[in-house]
Amino acid sequence: MPLFGCPIPAGFPSPADDHVDPSFDLTRFLFRNPASTFLARVSGDSMTGAGIHPGDLVAVDRALRAVHGSIVVAVVEGEHTIKRLQLRAGEPWLVAENSRYPPLPVSPEAGLVVWGVVTHVIHSLSAGPVFGVK
Repeated sequence: MPLFGCPIPAGFPSPADDHVDPSFDLTRFLFRNPASTFLARVSGDSMTGAGIHPGDLVAVDRALRAVHGSIVVAVVEGEHTIKRLQLRAGEPWLVAENSRYPPLPVSPEAGLVVWGVVTHVIHSLSAGPVFGVK
């Protein structure tokens, strides 16, 4: 897809260059490890504080090692969830980024599996049709 050749300032407007680079490979940008990365659609609002909203797409890389503070897709007791991984006294916790959801300590019996590490979030800024586009 085309990439505008100069950064777009988020401050005061400035004259824009009409320069477009030949192409930008969004796949290479999103997927450092394409063979182990997939997209998943998010449901629920437990991660809105991290900028992850219902309906967003997340890029999840299964080749990355999850560390303290990583946002992960995890399987606990057979259920998938997206949360921030925290290690407290050496024990894993899955922590929401929404105060309505309490942190979840994960016991060894729960069978925690870190499915992958979230690397990017893709969401629309508009719920309806894009202005001026049909």
